[in-house]
Amino acid sequence: MLSAAAMTTPTPFTLSDALVDDLAALRPIQATFMGVSGHDHRWDDLSPEGVARTAAAMRAWRERVAARPAQGDRWASLASHVTLDWLDNDLAAFEHCDHHTDLNNIASTFQSVRMAFDAMDTASAAGWANVAARLEGVGAALEGYRRTLAEGLDAGHLIAARQVRAAVEQARTNRGERSYFRGLAAAFAKAGIDDPALARRIEAAAPLACEAYGALGDWLEGTYLPRAKADDGVGRARYLREMRKFLGSTPDPEETYAWGWTEVRRIREEMVALAEKIAPGESLAAVMKLMVTDPSRAAPDRATFLAAMTERQARALADLDGTHFDIPDVIRRIDVKEAPPGGALGAYYVPPSEDFSRPGTVWYSMHGDGPFAYWDEVSTAYHEGFPGHHLQCGIQVSLTKNLSRLHRVAYGYSGYAEGWALYVEQLMRELGYYEKPEYELGMLANQMMRACRVVIDIGSHLGLTIPADAPFEAGEGWTFERAVAMMESFGGMTREHAESEITRYLGWPAQAISYKVGQRAMLALRDEFLREEKGTLKEFHTRVLACGNVSLDLLHDLVMA
Repeated sequence: MLSAAAMTTPTPFTLSDALVDDLAALRPIQATFMGVSGHDHRWDDLSPEGVARTAAAMRAWRERVAARPAQGDRWASLASHVTLDWLDNDLAAFEHCDHHTDLNNIASTFQSVRMAFDAMDTASAAGWANVAARLEGVGAALEGYRRTLAEGLDAGHLIAARQVRAAVEQARTNRGERSYFRGLAAAFAKAGIDDPALARRIEAAAPLACEAYGALGDWLEGTYLPRAKADDGVGRARYLREMRKFLGSTPDPEETYAWGWTEVRRIREEMVALAEKIAPGESLAAVMKLMVTDPSRAAPDRATFLAAMTERQARALADLDGTHFDIPDVIRRIDVKEAPPGGALGAYYVPPSEDFSRPGTVWYSMHGDGPFAYWDEVSTAYHEGFPGHHLQCGIQVSLTKNLSRLHRVAYGYSGYAEGWALYVEQLMRELGYYEKPEYELGMLANQMMRACRVVIDIGSHLGLTIPADAPFEAGEGWTFERAVAMMESFGGMTREHAESEITRYLGWPAQAISYKVGQRAMLALRDEFLREEKGTLKEFHTRVLACGNVSLDLLHDLVMA
Protein backbone atom coordinates (compact mmCIF):
# COMPACT_ATOMS: atom_id res chain seq x y z
CA MET A 1 0.00 0.00 0.00
CA LEU A 2 1.39 3.39 -1.00
CA SER A 3 0.61 6.39 1.16
CA ALA A 4 -1.05 9.50 -0.25
CA ALA A 5 2.19 11.49 0.04
CA ALA A 6 4.04 9.03 -2.15
CA MET A 7 1.34 9.22 -4.82
CA THR A 8 1.09 13.01 -4.96
CA THR A 9 4.67 14.25 -4.41
CA PRO A 10 6.98 11.72 -6.04
CA THR A 11 10.38 13.25 -5.35
CA PRO A 12 13.20 11.11 -3.92
CA PHE A 13 12.85 12.76 -0.52
CA THR A 14 9.07 12.67 -0.23
CA LEU A 15 9.04 9.10 -1.48
CA SER A 16 11.52 8.27 1.26
CA ASP A 17 9.37 10.02 3.87
CA ALA A 18 6.34 8.06 2.80
CA LEU A 19 8.22 4.76 2.65
CA VAL A 20 9.35 5.23 6.25
CA ASP A 21 5.75 5.91 7.28
CA ASP A 22 4.54 2.75 5.55
CA LEU A 23 7.48 0.76 6.89
CA ALA A 24 6.74 1.89 10.43
CA ALA A 25 3.10 0.86 10.07
CA LEU A 26 4.06 -2.57 8.76
CA ARG A 27 6.94 -3.10 11.20
CA PRO A 28 6.23 -1.38 14.52
CA ILE A 29 9.25 -3.05 16.16
CA GLN A 30 11.51 -1.39 13.62
CA ALA A 31 9.60 1.86 14.09
CA THR A 32 10.48 1.79 17.77
CA PHE A 33 14.17 1.24 17.10
CA MET A 34 14.13 3.92 14.39
CA GLY A 35 12.48 6.31 16.82
CA VAL A 36 9.43 6.86 14.61
CA SER A 37 6.56 7.71 16.94
CA GLY A 38 2.99 6.45 16.87
CA HIS A 39 3.54 2.70 16.76
CA ASP A 40 4.95 1.74 20.16
CA HIS A 41 1.67 0.16 21.25
CA ARG A 42 1.61 -2.31 18.34
CA TRP A 43 3.47 -5.38 17.10
CA ASP A 44 4.37 -6.54 13.63
CA ASP A 45 2.21 -9.28 12.18
CA LEU A 46 4.93 -11.92 12.34
CA SER A 47 2.75 -14.69 10.94
CA PRO A 48 3.16 -16.12 7.42
CA GLU A 49 0.22 -14.01 6.30
CA GLY A 50 1.82 -10.87 7.74
CA VAL A 51 5.11 -11.66 6.04
CA ALA A 52 3.30 -12.05 2.71
CA ARG A 53 1.53 -8.71 3.09
CA THR A 54 4.76 -6.92 3.93
CA ALA A 55 6.55 -8.50 0.97
CA ALA A 56 3.75 -7.41 -1.37
CA ALA A 57 3.93 -3.86 -0.03
CA MET A 58 7.69 -3.71 -0.54
CA ARG A 59 7.36 -5.01 -4.11
CA ALA A 60 4.85 -2.26 -4.85
CA TRP A 61 7.26 0.27 -3.41
CA ARG A 62 10.10 -1.07 -5.56
CA GLU A 63 8.02 -0.57 -8.71
CA ARG A 64 7.04 2.94 -7.65
CA VAL A 65 10.59 4.09 -6.87
CA ALA A 66 12.11 2.46 -9.96
CA ALA A 67 9.70 4.39 -12.17
CA ARG A 68 11.28 7.69 -11.13
CA PRO A 69 13.69 9.24 -13.67
CA ALA A 70 17.38 9.50 -12.84
CA GLN A 71 18.29 12.36 -10.49
CA GLY A 72 21.02 14.89 -11.32
CA ASP A 73 21.46 16.53 -7.91
CA ARG A 74 24.06 14.79 -5.69
CA TRP A 75 21.78 14.37 -2.69
CA ALA A 76 18.64 13.54 -4.65
CA SER A 77 20.64 10.94 -6.56
CA LEU A 78 21.91 9.48 -3.29
CA ALA A 79 18.36 9.42 -1.91
CA SER A 80 17.15 7.45 -4.94
CA HIS A 81 20.09 5.05 -4.71
CA VAL A 82 19.52 4.45 -1.01
CA THR A 83 15.82 3.76 -1.43
CA LEU A 84 16.29 1.31 -4.30
CA ASP A 85 19.20 -0.41 -2.58
CA TRP A 86 17.25 -0.76 0.66
CA LEU A 87 14.24 -2.19 -1.15
CA ASP A 88 16.40 -4.60 -3.16
CA ASN A 89 18.03 -5.90 0.02
CA ASP A 90 14.68 -6.22 1.74
CA LEU A 91 13.09 -8.06 -1.17
CA ALA A 92 16.10 -10.37 -1.48
CA ALA A 93 15.45 -11.50 2.08
CA PHE A 94 11.88 -12.45 1.16
CA GLU A 95 13.05 -14.15 -2.03
CA HIS A 96 15.46 -16.33 -0.06
CA CYS A 97 12.86 -17.00 2.68
CA ASP A 98 15.06 -15.54 5.40
CA HIS A 99 11.97 -15.18 7.59
CA HIS A 100 11.85 -18.97 7.80
CA THR A 101 15.27 -19.09 9.45
CA ASP A 102 15.02 -15.86 11.46
CA LEU A 103 16.38 -17.25 14.73
CA ASN A 104 19.79 -16.95 16.32
CA ASN A 105 21.32 -16.08 19.67
CA ILE A 106 21.67 -12.32 19.25
CA ALA A 107 20.01 -10.57 16.29
CA SER A 108 16.72 -12.15 15.32
CA THR A 109 13.05 -11.43 15.91
CA PHE A 110 13.28 -13.66 18.97
CA GLN A 111 15.45 -11.00 20.67
CA SER A 112 13.83 -7.96 19.04
CA VAL A 113 10.45 -8.59 20.66
CA ARG A 114 12.05 -8.34 24.10
CA MET A 115 14.53 -5.59 23.21
CA ALA A 116 11.86 -3.32 21.72
CA PHE A 117 10.88 -2.41 25.28
CA ASP A 118 14.40 -1.02 25.89
CA ALA A 119 13.84 1.72 23.32
CA MET A 120 10.38 2.74 24.57
CA ASP A 121 9.41 5.77 26.63
CA THR A 122 9.08 4.91 30.32
CA ALA A 123 9.02 8.46 31.64
CA SER A 124 5.38 9.33 30.87
CA ALA A 125 1.94 7.85 31.38
CA ALA A 126 1.46 7.64 27.61
CA GLY A 127 4.72 5.74 27.27
CA TRP A 128 3.72 3.26 29.96
CA ALA A 129 0.33 2.81 28.29
CA ASN A 130 2.25 1.70 25.19
CA VAL A 131 4.32 -0.66 27.33
CA ALA A 132 1.12 -2.17 28.74
CA ALA A 133 -0.39 -2.59 25.29
CA ARG A 134 2.74 -4.25 23.99
CA LEU A 135 2.94 -6.52 27.00
CA GLU A 136 -0.63 -7.63 26.37
CA GLY A 137 0.24 -8.43 22.76
CA VAL A 138 3.49 -10.38 23.27
CA GLY A 139 1.69 -13.70 23.17
CA ALA A 140 -0.01 -13.06 19.83
CA ALA A 141 3.17 -11.64 18.30
CA LEU A 142 5.25 -14.64 19.33
CA GLU A 143 2.58 -17.07 18.15
CA GLY A 144 2.65 -15.52 14.68
CA TYR A 145 6.44 -15.75 14.73
CA ARG A 146 6.26 -19.40 15.80
CA ARG A 147 3.93 -20.17 12.90
CA THR A 148 6.41 -18.62 10.44
CA LEU A 149 9.26 -20.70 11.86
CA ALA A 150 7.02 -23.76 11.67
CA GLU A 151 6.28 -23.03 8.00
CA GLY A 152 10.02 -22.90 7.36
CA LEU A 153 10.53 -26.14 9.24
CA ASP A 154 7.94 -27.89 7.09
CA ALA A 155 9.51 -26.41 3.93
CA GLY A 156 12.93 -27.73 4.88
CA HIS A 157 14.40 -24.28 5.55
CA LEU A 158 16.18 -25.29 8.72
CA ILE A 159 17.93 -23.43 11.51
CA ALA A 160 21.06 -24.92 13.07
CA ALA A 161 20.49 -26.77 16.32
CA ARG A 162 23.03 -24.60 18.13
CA GLN A 163 20.97 -21.48 17.50
CA VAL A 164 17.78 -23.19 18.59
CA ARG A 165 19.37 -24.30 21.86
CA ALA A 166 20.62 -20.75 22.51
CA ALA A 167 17.11 -19.37 21.98
CA VAL A 168 15.66 -22.01 24.30
CA GLU A 169 18.02 -20.85 27.07
CA GLN A 170 17.04 -17.23 26.48
CA ALA A 171 13.37 -18.20 26.58
CA ARG A 172 13.92 -19.78 29.99
CA THR A 173 15.46 -16.56 31.25
CA ASN A 174 12.54 -14.56 29.85
CA ARG A 175 10.12 -16.90 31.60
CA GLY A 176 12.01 -17.17 34.90
CA GLU A 177 12.32 -15.05 38.00
CA ARG A 178 15.07 -12.89 36.46
CA SER A 179 12.89 -12.03 33.48
CA TYR A 180 12.89 -8.42 32.36
CA PHE A 181 9.11 -8.55 32.20
CA ARG A 182 8.76 -9.41 35.88
CA GLY A 183 10.47 -6.17 36.83
CA LEU A 184 8.16 -3.90 34.87
CA ALA A 185 5.54 -3.50 37.64
CA ALA A 186 8.22 -2.27 40.04
CA ALA A 187 9.68 -0.01 37.34
CA PHE A 188 6.25 1.51 36.78
CA ALA A 189 5.81 2.13 40.50
CA LYS A 190 9.25 3.77 40.62
CA ALA A 191 8.26 6.07 37.73
CA GLY A 192 5.78 7.77 40.09
CA ILE A 193 2.82 7.77 37.73
CA ASP A 194 -0.49 7.77 39.59
CA ASP A 195 -2.62 5.46 37.46
CA PRO A 196 -3.85 2.39 39.35
CA ALA A 197 -5.65 0.96 36.33
CA LEU A 198 -2.48 1.12 34.25
CA ALA A 199 -0.50 -0.46 37.08
CA ARG A 200 -2.97 -3.35 37.16
CA ARG A 201 -2.65 -3.84 33.38
CA ILE A 202 1.13 -4.05 33.60
CA GLU A 203 1.04 -6.36 36.61
CA ALA A 204 -1.41 -8.67 34.87
CA ALA A 205 0.27 -8.68 31.46
CA ALA A 206 3.89 -9.18 32.54
CA PRO A 207 3.47 -12.84 33.62
CA LEU A 208 1.64 -13.55 30.37
CA ALA A 209 4.60 -12.20 28.38
CA CYS A 210 6.91 -14.42 30.43
CA GLU A 211 4.77 -17.46 29.68
CA ALA A 212 4.57 -16.58 25.98
CA TYR A 213 8.35 -16.71 25.77
CA GLY A 214 8.37 -19.86 27.82
CA ALA A 215 5.84 -21.53 25.54
CA LEU A 216 7.86 -20.58 22.47
CA GLY A 217 10.95 -22.02 24.11
CA ASP A 218 9.09 -25.24 24.86
CA TRP A 219 8.02 -25.55 21.24
CA LEU A 220 11.52 -24.85 19.98
CA GLU A 221 12.94 -27.51 22.28
CA GLY A 222 10.25 -30.14 21.81
CA THR A 223 9.24 -29.70 18.16
CA TYR A 224 11.90 -27.77 16.29
CA LEU A 225 15.13 -28.97 17.87
CA PRO A 226 14.74 -32.64 16.90
CA ARG A 227 14.48 -31.58 13.24
CA ALA A 228 17.04 -28.75 13.29
CA LYS A 229 20.12 -29.08 11.11
CA ALA A 230 23.33 -30.22 12.76
CA ASP A 231 25.75 -28.31 10.52
CA ASP A 232 26.48 -24.73 11.57
CA GLY A 233 28.03 -23.54 8.31
CA VAL A 234 25.90 -21.93 5.61
CA GLY A 235 28.12 -22.62 2.56
CA ARG A 236 29.63 -20.37 -0.08
CA ALA A 237 26.54 -19.22 -1.99
CA ARG A 238 24.70 -17.91 1.04
CA TYR A 239 27.89 -16.56 2.58
CA LEU A 240 28.58 -14.36 -0.46
CA ARG A 241 25.02 -13.05 -0.28
CA GLU A 242 25.46 -12.28 3.41
CA MET A 243 28.77 -10.52 2.71
CA ARG A 244 27.00 -8.23 0.28
CA LYS A 245 24.21 -7.59 2.79
CA PHE A 246 26.57 -6.58 5.59
CA LEU A 247 29.36 -4.89 3.63
CA GLY A 248 27.78 -3.49 0.52
CA SER A 249 30.72 -5.17 -1.15
CA THR A 250 31.82 -8.71 -1.96
CA PRO A 251 35.55 -9.05 -1.36
CA ASP A 252 37.16 -12.35 -2.24
CA PRO A 253 36.56 -14.52 0.84
CA GLU A 254 39.75 -16.57 0.48
CA GLU A 255 41.90 -13.42 0.16
CA THR A 256 40.08 -11.91 3.14
CA TYR A 257 40.66 -15.11 5.12
CA ALA A 258 44.41 -14.98 4.38
CA TRP A 259 44.53 -11.26 5.27
CA GLY A 260 42.73 -12.05 8.53
CA TRP A 261 45.55 -14.42 9.50
CA THR A 262 48.09 -11.70 8.65
CA GLU A 263 46.28 -9.39 11.07
CA VAL A 264 46.22 -12.08 13.76
CA ARG A 265 50.01 -12.42 13.55
CA ARG A 266 50.65 -8.65 13.48
CA ILE A 267 48.39 -7.84 16.43
CA ARG A 268 49.73 -10.79 18.42
CA GLU A 269 53.28 -9.43 18.07
CA GLU A 270 52.16 -6.00 19.29
CA MET A 271 50.36 -7.52 22.26
CA VAL A 272 53.37 -9.59 23.31
CA ALA A 273 55.60 -6.50 23.20
CA LEU A 274 53.15 -4.43 25.22
CA ALA A 275 52.63 -7.20 27.80
CA GLU A 276 56.40 -7.19 28.37
CA LYS A 277 56.20 -3.48 29.24
CA ILE A 278 53.33 -4.05 31.66
CA ALA A 279 54.85 -7.04 33.48
CA PRO A 280 58.42 -7.79 32.36
CA GLY A 281 59.17 -11.47 32.17
CA GLU A 282 55.52 -12.56 32.21
CA SER A 283 53.80 -14.26 29.29
CA LEU A 284 51.01 -12.56 27.35
CA ALA A 285 48.55 -15.09 28.76
CA ALA A 286 49.64 -14.30 32.32
CA VAL A 287 49.32 -10.56 31.75
CA MET A 288 45.86 -10.93 30.23
CA LYS A 289 44.81 -13.05 33.19
CA LEU A 290 46.10 -10.34 35.53
CA MET A 291 43.96 -7.79 33.69
CA VAL A 292 40.76 -9.66 34.57
CA THR A 293 41.67 -10.87 38.07
CA ASP A 294 43.37 -7.84 39.64
CA PRO A 295 40.65 -5.95 41.57
CA SER A 296 42.71 -2.76 41.49
CA ARG A 297 42.22 -2.68 37.72
CA ALA A 298 38.44 -3.09 37.91
CA ALA A 299 35.24 -1.45 39.05
CA PRO A 300 33.93 -3.04 42.26
CA ASP A 301 30.29 -2.89 41.18
CA ARG A 302 27.94 -2.09 38.31
CA ALA A 303 27.30 1.52 39.29
CA THR A 304 31.00 2.36 39.44
CA PHE A 305 31.65 0.71 36.08
CA LEU A 306 28.78 2.49 34.33
CA ALA A 307 29.81 5.83 35.83
CA ALA A 308 33.37 5.36 34.56
CA MET A 309 32.17 4.55 31.05
CA THR A 310 29.86 7.58 31.10
CA GLU A 311 32.75 9.83 32.12
CA ARG A 312 34.84 8.46 29.22
CA GLN A 313 32.14 9.54 26.77
CA ALA A 314 31.85 13.04 28.21
CA ARG A 315 35.60 13.70 28.27
CA ALA A 316 36.23 12.45 24.74
CA LEU A 317 33.34 14.49 23.37
CA ALA A 318 34.54 17.66 25.08
CA ASP A 319 38.14 17.18 23.95
CA LEU A 320 37.57 16.27 20.31
CA ASP A 321 34.78 18.67 19.39
CA GLY A 322 36.11 21.15 16.86
CA THR A 323 39.53 19.55 16.58
CA HIS A 324 38.77 16.24 14.91
CA PHE A 325 34.96 16.32 14.63
CA ASP A 326 32.15 18.85 14.36
CA ILE A 327 29.53 17.62 16.79
CA PRO A 328 25.89 18.73 16.47
CA ASP A 329 24.32 19.93 19.72
CA VAL A 330 21.53 17.35 19.44
CA ILE A 331 23.93 14.44 19.99
CA ARG A 332 25.89 15.79 22.94
CA ARG A 333 23.87 13.64 25.31
CA ILE A 334 24.59 9.92 25.44
CA ASP A 335 23.18 7.48 27.99
CA VAL A 336 25.04 4.46 29.37
CA LYS A 337 22.89 1.71 30.90
CA GLU A 338 22.94 -1.90 32.00
CA ALA A 339 21.08 -4.23 29.62
CA PRO A 340 18.36 -6.50 31.01
CA PRO A 341 19.31 -10.17 31.54
CA GLY A 342 18.71 -12.88 28.99
CA GLY A 343 20.75 -11.68 26.01
CA ALA A 344 24.17 -12.45 24.62
CA LEU A 345 27.19 -11.06 26.45
CA GLY A 346 28.76 -7.79 25.34
CA ALA A 347 27.84 -4.16 24.70
CA TYR A 348 25.59 -2.65 22.06
CA TYR A 349 24.29 0.74 20.98
CA VAL A 350 20.77 1.99 20.20
CA PRO A 351 20.67 5.23 18.14
CA PRO A 352 18.61 8.28 19.06
CA SER A 353 15.07 8.67 17.84
CA GLU A 354 14.58 10.79 14.75
CA ASP A 355 13.39 13.74 16.86
CA PHE A 356 16.18 13.15 19.44
CA SER A 357 13.67 12.88 22.28
CA ARG A 358 15.30 9.51 22.96
CA PRO A 359 19.07 9.89 23.26
CA GLY A 360 21.58 7.43 21.89
CA THR A 361 22.29 4.73 24.47
CA VAL A 362 25.13 2.31 25.10
CA TRP A 363 23.87 -0.88 26.76
CA TYR A 364 26.17 -3.22 28.69
CA SER A 365 25.25 -6.86 29.31
CA MET A 366 26.87 -7.43 32.69
CA HIS A 367 26.90 -10.91 34.20
CA GLY A 368 27.95 -11.59 37.75
CA ASP A 369 28.27 -9.21 40.70
CA GLY A 370 31.72 -7.81 39.93
CA PRO A 371 34.42 -6.74 39.93
CA PHE A 372 34.22 -5.54 36.32
CA ALA A 373 37.60 -5.19 34.61
CA TYR A 374 38.36 -1.95 32.80
CA TRP A 375 41.28 -2.98 30.59
CA ASP A 376 39.36 -3.87 27.41
CA GLU A 377 36.26 -1.78 28.11
CA VAL A 378 37.87 1.60 27.47
CA SER A 379 38.16 0.96 23.74
CA THR A 380 34.66 -0.55 23.77
CA ALA A 381 33.35 2.71 25.23
CA TYR A 382 34.86 4.63 22.32
CA HIS A 383 33.57 2.01 19.85
CA GLU A 384 29.96 1.92 21.03
CA GLY A 385 29.67 5.53 22.15
CA PHE A 386 31.75 8.56 21.19
CA PRO A 387 33.42 8.87 18.69
CA GLY A 388 32.13 5.52 17.43
CA HIS A 389 28.52 4.51 16.87
CA HIS A 390 27.05 7.45 18.74
CA LEU A 391 28.84 10.04 16.63
CA GLN A 392 28.26 8.24 13.34
CA CYS A 393 24.61 7.33 13.97
CA GLY A 394 23.77 10.63 15.66
CA ILE A 395 25.19 12.70 12.81
CA GLN A 396 23.36 10.53 10.29
CA VAL A 397 20.02 11.11 12.05
CA SER A 398 20.73 14.85 12.22
CA LEU A 399 21.47 15.37 8.49
CA THR A 400 17.93 16.34 7.59
CA LYS A 401 19.00 18.72 4.82
CA ASN A 402 20.97 16.28 2.66
CA LEU A 403 19.96 12.74 3.59
CA SER A 404 16.57 11.19 2.98
CA ARG A 405 14.51 10.05 5.93
CA LEU A 406 14.99 6.39 5.07
CA HIS A 407 18.74 6.95 4.96
CA ARG A 408 18.73 8.71 8.31
CA VAL A 409 16.72 6.19 10.32
CA ALA A 410 16.63 2.82 8.53
CA TYR A 411 19.39 2.37 6.00
CA GLY A 412 22.96 1.28 6.35
CA TYR A 413 25.62 -1.40 6.21
CA SER A 414 27.42 -3.03 9.09
CA GLY A 415 30.69 -2.67 7.18
CA TYR A 416 30.41 1.11 7.35
CA ALA A 417 29.07 1.32 10.91
CA GLU A 418 31.35 -1.27 12.49
CA GLY A 419 34.25 -0.29 10.26
CA TRP A 420 33.95 3.29 11.52
CA ALA A 421 33.66 2.19 15.15
CA LEU A 422 36.72 -0.05 14.88
CA TYR A 423 38.58 2.69 13.01
CA VAL A 424 38.02 5.12 15.88
CA GLU A 425 39.27 2.57 18.42
CA GLN A 426 42.59 2.82 16.58
CA LEU A 427 42.24 6.59 16.10
CA MET A 428 41.92 7.05 19.86
CA ARG A 429 45.20 5.18 20.24
CA GLU A 430 46.80 7.51 17.72
CA LEU A 431 45.43 10.49 19.68
CA GLY A 432 46.73 9.18 23.04
CA TYR A 433 43.47 8.28 24.76
CA TYR A 434 44.63 4.97 26.21
CA GLU A 435 46.52 6.59 29.03
CA LYS A 436 47.47 3.32 30.69
CA PRO A 437 49.36 0.53 28.92
CA GLU A 438 46.69 -1.91 30.03
CA TYR A 439 44.04 0.10 28.15
CA GLU A 440 46.16 -0.01 25.03
CA LEU A 441 46.53 -3.76 25.52
CA GLY A 442 42.75 -3.98 25.86
CA MET A 443 42.32 -2.10 22.59
CA LEU A 444 44.70 -4.53 20.90
CA ALA A 445 42.82 -7.45 22.46
CA ASN A 446 39.61 -6.11 20.95
CA GLN A 447 41.32 -5.67 17.59
CA MET A 448 42.64 -9.23 17.90
CA MET A 449 39.16 -10.49 18.68
CA ARG A 450 37.88 -8.86 15.47
CA ALA A 451 40.75 -10.38 13.47
CA CYS A 452 39.90 -13.77 14.96
CA ARG A 453 36.32 -13.18 13.85
CA VAL A 454 37.45 -12.86 10.25
CA VAL A 455 39.25 -16.20 10.17
CA ILE A 456 36.72 -18.06 12.32
CA ASP A 457 33.66 -16.74 10.51
CA ILE A 458 34.91 -17.27 6.96
CA GLY A 459 36.70 -20.51 7.83
CA SER A 460 33.72 -22.04 9.62
CA HIS A 461 31.08 -21.15 7.06
CA LEU A 462 33.19 -22.01 4.00
CA GLY A 463 34.86 -25.07 5.51
CA LEU A 464 38.39 -23.71 5.04
CA THR A 465 41.49 -25.21 6.61
CA ILE A 466 43.67 -23.28 9.04
CA PRO A 467 46.89 -22.37 7.13
CA ALA A 468 49.98 -24.48 7.66
CA ASP A 469 51.92 -21.46 8.95
CA ALA A 470 49.16 -20.16 11.25
CA PRO A 471 50.03 -19.45 14.90
CA PHE A 472 47.05 -21.53 16.04
CA GLU A 473 46.14 -25.17 15.24
CA ALA A 474 47.97 -25.08 11.89
CA GLY A 475 46.54 -27.38 9.23
CA GLU A 476 43.38 -28.22 11.17
CA GLY A 477 39.74 -27.74 10.19
CA TRP A 478 37.33 -25.52 12.07
CA THR A 479 35.07 -26.87 14.81
CA PHE A 480 33.04 -25.08 17.46
CA GLU A 481 35.48 -26.16 20.16
CA ARG A 482 38.50 -25.03 18.14
CA ALA A 483 36.93 -21.63 17.50
CA VAL A 484 36.12 -21.22 21.20
CA ALA A 485 39.70 -22.17 22.09
CA MET A 486 41.05 -19.50 19.74
CA MET A 487 38.85 -16.85 21.31
CA GLU A 488 40.03 -17.92 24.75
CA SER A 489 43.74 -18.05 23.94
CA PHE A 490 44.01 -15.27 21.34
CA GLY A 491 40.93 -13.16 22.04
CA GLY A 492 41.35 -13.16 25.82
CA MET A 493 37.77 -14.19 26.49
CA THR A 494 36.34 -16.29 29.28
CA ARG A 495 34.96 -19.66 28.25
CA GLU A 496 31.37 -18.43 28.66
CA HIS A 497 31.94 -15.31 26.59
CA ALA A 498 33.82 -17.22 23.88
CA GLU A 499 31.01 -19.76 23.52
CA SER A 500 28.46 -16.94 23.23
CA GLU A 501 30.59 -15.21 20.59
CA ILE A 502 31.15 -18.28 18.43
CA THR A 503 27.46 -19.12 18.59
CA ARG A 504 26.81 -15.59 17.37
CA TYR A 505 29.14 -15.94 14.37
CA LEU A 506 27.65 -19.25 13.34
CA GLY A 507 24.10 -17.89 13.52
CA TRP A 508 24.79 -14.51 11.89
CA PRO A 509 27.10 -15.30 8.93
CA ALA A 510 29.37 -12.52 7.60
CA GLN A 511 28.28 -9.95 10.18
CA ALA A 512 31.30 -10.66 12.36
CA ILE A 513 33.78 -9.87 9.57
CA SER A 514 32.23 -6.45 8.93
CA TYR A 515 34.23 -4.87 11.77
CA LYS A 516 37.74 -5.66 10.57
CA VAL A 517 36.90 -5.60 6.85
CA GLY A 518 35.14 -2.26 7.33
CA GLN A 519 38.11 -0.90 9.26
CA ARG A 520 40.41 -2.10 6.48
CA ALA A 521 38.33 -0.12 3.96
CA MET A 522 38.27 2.99 6.19
CA LEU A 523 42.04 2.97 6.68
CA ALA A 524 42.73 2.42 2.98
CA LEU A 525 40.37 5.28 2.13
CA ARG A 526 42.03 7.56 4.69
CA ASP A 527 45.45 6.79 3.26
CA GLU A 528 44.27 7.56 -0.26
CA PHE A 529 42.47 10.75 0.84
CA LEU A 530 45.55 12.13 2.62
CA ARG A 531 47.99 10.93 -0.04
CA GLU A 532 46.06 12.72 -2.77
CA GLU A 533 45.81 15.81 -0.55
CA LYS A 534 42.05 15.94 -0.63
CA GLY A 535 42.07 17.56 2.80
CA THR A 536 43.04 17.24 6.46
CA LEU A 537 42.29 14.35 8.78
CA LYS A 538 39.35 16.29 10.22
CA GLU A 539 38.04 16.88 6.70
CA PHE A 540 38.33 13.17 6.01
CA HIS A 541 36.16 12.46 9.04
CA THR A 542 33.69 15.12 7.95
CA ARG A 543 33.35 13.65 4.46
CA VAL A 544 32.89 10.09 5.71
CA LEU A 545 30.25 11.08 8.24
CA ALA A 546 28.48 13.46 5.83
CA CYS A 547 27.79 10.53 3.47
CA GLY A 548 25.67 8.78 6.03
CA ASN A 549 26.00 5.03 6.25
CA VAL A 550 26.47 3.65 2.74
CA SER A 551 27.94 0.56 1.12
CA LEU A 552 31.71 0.24 1.22
CA ASP A 553 31.72 0.29 -2.58
CA LEU A 554 29.85 3.61 -2.71
CA LEU A 555 31.73 5.19 0.23
CA HIS A 556 34.96 5.39 -1.73
CA ASP A 557 33.34 7.21 -4.65
CA LEU A 558 31.53 9.69 -2.40
CA VAL A 559 34.55 10.57 -0.26
CA MET A 560 37.02 10.86 -3.13
CA ALA A 561 34.70 12.79 -5.46
